[in-house]
Amino acid sequence: MELRHLRYFVGVAETENVSRAALKLHISQPAVSRQIRDLEDEIGFPLLKRVGKSVRLTDAGRVFLNEARAILKNTSEAVLKARVVGGKPEAELHVGDFPLAAARIMPRLLRNYKKAMTNV
Repeated sequence: MELRHLRYFVGVAETENVSRAALKLHISQPAVSRQIRDLEDEIGFPLLKRVGKSVRLTDAGRVFLNEARAILKNTSEAVLKARVVGGKPEAELHVGDFPLAAARIMPRLLRNYKKAMTNV
C-alpha cells in the first residue's frame, strides 16, 4: 500500500464521486479507479459501494477513511518536522481579509510574519 492509494481513497470518499475526485487530485479518472481497485484488492474487501455515478462508503470504508486521514496528517507533520531539523522550514500562512484589515492591519501582520520566519 502506498500513500497515493490513501490520498486517492480519501479524495473519492470525500467527493463521493470518482470523476470529481480525479479533477480535485489532478489525475485521470481511470487512474483513480484503478488505484481504488488495487487498494481494495490488497486489503481484501470493498471500501466503497458503487451507486450509479456516485460512491458510498461501506462500514469498513468509514473506519478506513478515518485511519487514512490520520496517516496522511501524520505523514505531512513528519515531513514538516524533518524540514525544520534539516534547516529548511516551510510554513504556510492562510489569511482571510476584509477591506479594513487589508488597509490597516495586513501590511504590518505580513512584515512581522516575514521577520518571524527568517528567525526560525
